[in-house]
Amino acid sequence: MQVEFRGITKCFGPLRANDDISFIIPSSTIQGLLGENGAGKSTLMKILSGYYSSDAGEIYLNGKKVDISCPGDAIDLGIGMLHQDPLDFPPLKVIDNFILGKKGGILPNRGSAIREFEELADRFDFSIDPEAYVDSLTVGERQQLEILRLLWLGARVLILDEPTTGISLPQKEKLFATLKKLAEQGMTILFVSHKLEEVEQLCDRAIVLRQGKLIGAMDPPFNTKALVEMMFGKEIELEYRAKLSIGQKVLHAKSICLEGTRINIKGVDLEVRAGEVIGLAGMEGSGQTMFLSACAGLTQPVGGSLCLGEEDKDMTGRSYLEFLKHGVAYLPAARLEQGLICGLTLMEHFVLSEKMPGFFIDRKRSEELTKERIALYNIKGAPDSPIESLSGGNQQRALLALLRDHLELILVEHPTRGLDYESTIYIWGKLKQRCANGTAIIFISSDLEEILTYSDRVLVFFAGKVTPPLCAEKLNVERLGRLIGGKDWENLEKEAVYAVFA
Repeated sequence: MQVEFRGITKCFGPLRANDDISFIIPSSTIQGLLGENGAGKSTLMKILSGYYSSDAGEIYLNGKKVDISCPGDAIDLGIGMLHQDPLDFPPLKVIDNFILGKKGGILPNRGSAIREFEELADRFDFSIDPEAYVDSLTVGERQQLEILRLLWLGARVLILDEPTTGISLPQKEKLFATLKKLAEQGMTILFVSHKLEEVEQLCDRAIVLRQGKLIGAMDPPFNTKALVEMMFGKEIELEYRAKLSIGQKVLHAKSICLEGTRINIKGVDLEVRAGEVIGLAGMEGSGQTMFLSACAGLTQPVGGSLCLGEEDKDMTGRSYLEFLKHGVAYLPAARLEQGLICGLTLMEHFVLSEKMPGFFIDRKRSEELTKERIALYNIKGAPDSPIESLSGGNQQRALLALLRDHLELILVEHPTRGLDYESTIYIWGKLKQRCANGTAIIFISSDLEEILTYSDRVLVFFAGKVTPPLCAEKLNVERLGRLIGGKDWENLEKEAVYAVFA
């Protein structure tokens, strides 16, 4: 199906999120849509998928003008969108979310739906229990569920907004192979991403937006440097690994055992020192999220102990509030669901996060504080901006800005999920500043390059097993990918990094 945008314009107050955008996407192609955070990519895709109405302009499908006023209209026309933050109902089961929107009788045929769900899941090598509750899934698994649902609903134009942020390398390869096959069968794929290597690997063409305007397009062979300059209007240089400066012990996990709904972990040992960065790698659902949350008191271990500080203060069984009081903070992957509060402004978030003197809120002081944090973290927003109106990159910056100044340990799920190169460098720059001041960081990422670039040591999770800490400098993407897939686990003890800082 051919998709054409003619003069699409969308404003949010004085902000022109889309400014007179026109281009054509031929059928049977995979089109990459690139741009910095806030460039207008998601807004344009939400107009195509019926979540927003444009202020001006028209959309044509196969040369015919269409009116898309709601997501239901888009689905009826064969347009489906996988959002960066999955749109689902966590209290319901996977299969109930899967059949939402399917037309038919009052009582759907669940048995038939389960069979079709499992067949689709097998095609993508996704491992999701149709009877599991959505609130038990990781962000990546929820993305996988939405991909399957859209295909099942008959989408012929498939919009994917950062679809690879929560899936493993083998799953990404399977997804890309399937997308190429779907394009060969006549489907139109719009692939929104900040990862240039993914666009270059997958797409037939790259379209670039910047500050709401269409900057240009590029066909293969792609010029990475030129694409970066089109996206940001300047050259962007990636950071290199800084020399590690290690301090005293911050966290000591001793023989930690955890039990989940689908996986158990036994005997994890990890000693974390001030200033270092530990990366946790593995396929979605391999246990890394469970371990990270245990290090914050959000999940309780069934064996072993968690101790903080050089004096090994036992925190086993304590709540997150107790961990927070001792300088441990947790940043979840689900920004709007767990880290921030929809409906509240930036200023209201800072009021809640800071200890304000007096019984009443000092609005003037609160506004000054918010402006200081907005400037310090380069957040594109105002004190009265609703948090959900910010782009993903600015929401992530806001989360960082809400952290207390002096922390011993920061635990982060997917710190740069859905962020462009410049925002990724910025976020890690802020995190590394904290490392320089003695804060340790443990983070999860499905981006193997990110794990290797920013970690000092790496733990790999696979089917309930956990490697000893491995030196990141001695790993590469291929080796890390094999470990994540359960291969090359022999003789890992010889590579363990228990006392490299002695």
